[in-house]
Formats: sequence, C-alpha cells, structure tokens
Amino acid sequence: MMPTSSHASAVVDVMNTRLALIAGEPAGIGPECCVRLAQTRHTANLITIADPDTLYQAAEALKLPLRLLSADQKADAGELAILPMRQKKPTVFGDANPENAEFVIAGLLRAAQGCLDGEFHGMVTGPVNKAAINAGGIAYTGTTELLAEHAHCDVVMMLANPQMRVALATTHLALRDVPDAITIATLKKTLGILHHGLRTQFAITNPRIAVLGLNPHAGEAGILGREEIEVIEPCLQQLREQGMHLMGPLSADTAFLPQKLAGFDAVLAMYHDQGLPVLKHAGFEHAVNITLGLPYPRVAVDHGTALEIAGKGIADASSLQAAVTQCTQLASTRNAA
Repeated sequence: MMPTSSHASAVVDVMNTRLALIAGEPAGIGPECCVRLAQTRHTANLITIADPDTLYQAAEALKLPLRLLSADQKADAGELAILPMRQKKPTVFGDANPENAEFVIAGLLRAAQGCLDGEFHGMVTGPVNKAAINAGGIAYTGTTELLAEHAHCDVVMMLANPQMRVALATTHLALRDVPDAITIATLKKTLGILHHGLRTQFAITNPRIAVLGLNPHAGEAGILGREEIEVIEPCLQQLREQGMHLMGPLSADTAFLPQKLAGFDAVLAMYHDQGLPVLKHAGFEHAVNITLGLPYPRVAVDHGTALEIAGKGIADASSLQAAVTQCTQLASTRNAA
C-alpha cells in the first residue's frame, strides 16, 4: 500500500505541530509508555495530560530520567511538557481504581476541547480501562464514541500499520447484530467519511478503497447470503457514479493477499474480526487506531492497559511511538491543506 500516482504531495510543517498526549489509565502501561517516549526528542511539540506523580512513578519503575516542563516549553530527550491534572486516588500500578474514572475522562475531554479550540493540532491517546470507568459510575463504550459525541459528528474507526489500512463498517457489535447494522445508508456514510479522510489527512487524491463482502466468498452470487447483492453492491454502484474508486464486494479470505493489497489505499471490513486480526498479525507493534471524521486528527495505541505488566518496567512503547509519528503526519498534512 505504498504511495502511487493517486497520491498528492503535501508540504508540511511538523516543527509547529502541537499534539496533546494522553497517558490514559494511570494504573496501566500508558504512563510508562509516555516516559519511554520522552527519552527521544520529537519533531512535534507533545503536551502530556497526566498526573505528574504518576509519571514520576513510571520513570522510577523504568529507571529512566524524567524532567517535567510547563506546557509552553519544548521538551528535549528525557523531558515531557505537561498540562498537569490530579487524580483522586494515587496510582497503584496494576490496580485500576474506579475512583480515578473522572480523571481519565476529564483528560480526554480536555485534549478534545483543546483540539477544537485550536490549542492543539491533534491528540494521541494511550490505553484506558473501560471496566474501571464504568465501575466509577460513567457510562463509557469507548474513546472513539466519546470524542464523536463531544464533537457532534459521525466517525469511522480505521487501524493502520506500514502494510495496510483497515476501516470498519461496524465496530464493537455482537456478530448476530452485524447484518442488520449494514444498510445502504450506513455504508454510504462510512465510505464517505473514509474517502474524505484519505483525501484530507493522507493527501491521497483519488483513494482506492477495497470493500469486503459480509458473507464467505462475498455471498457466492447469493448462495451464501444476499447482503452483497441487496445492500453492498447497490451502495458501491451509487458511490462509483459519484466518482469514488471502489472495488468489491470482495471475498475477505483473499483480499489481504500482498499482491492485492498493493492495489488498495484502504480496506473497508464489514465487522471487527473480519479485518483486524489480519492487520494485527501483519504488524501489531506498529499498529495504530485512527478516528476519521473528527475535525482534528486523533490517533490511539492499538493495545490495552496491560495491567498485568504495569509498573514492572517492561512496557513496549512501539505503538505509542507509531501513534505520535502518524498523528504528526496527519496534523501537518491537514494544516498544509
């Protein structure tokens, strides 16, 4: 999925890009990943939203240097610029305290509002713990949904690594409910957001999008299901008439072959486990979660809080590094556009 003639170059200014960096669940590996990230200097200005005490605890666990700066300072190696927020309860690594749920949500919303106000050009989010947030009395299904509601917009979840980009027509939905959730209207909206995001954030002039079928072998001409005939193909045909470059519906079992991926800029999977296992197998450490449709770039790590290893000094910050790099590129491209 390398750039081709369908891609347009964008002149970017990464040095003036300001990104909010959210450590996430304080008891998880997010704070450690932020400290590891701080050991190298970044082109973008990263402003971390976290409790300073937790970051210092993480640095101690990693046995790495850490100096916290004010948000208007440019951090060097071993430093983090910070917008401090205080937790209700001190961090105990490995034990996600529901009493810190408000702190976690407040950090996400502080970054989101900063993006809407122009204070930040984008946001990078570490992992949060859904169970702890809900146990803390806050109804929470995911950060993607939280940010969409805050910005009053429709969004699409897309995961990416150096090999591929995979967007989802449905996200965290029981498999039995997926067919009813896929309609011509919802598919048109999803493909519209995906197409626009590829153009504006990835500077791809004429995106080539592969659309997977819902059923095995894309329905086998109706023998294995009629969703392709009655929903997916009519939707694709309508959008093709509007100028979109869409391929499909394709059989999911062969669409991810390397020689086929080379012809796509993104793949739209019909449900979560149709596309994401392939992407994660191809490069989990460098995978990131991108929210398309927001009025600013948001990129998240593609892993959980890993409470079982938090505080042990062994957390891998590769996904967070990839998220920062990706968000910097998206924000810079958007600014240039």
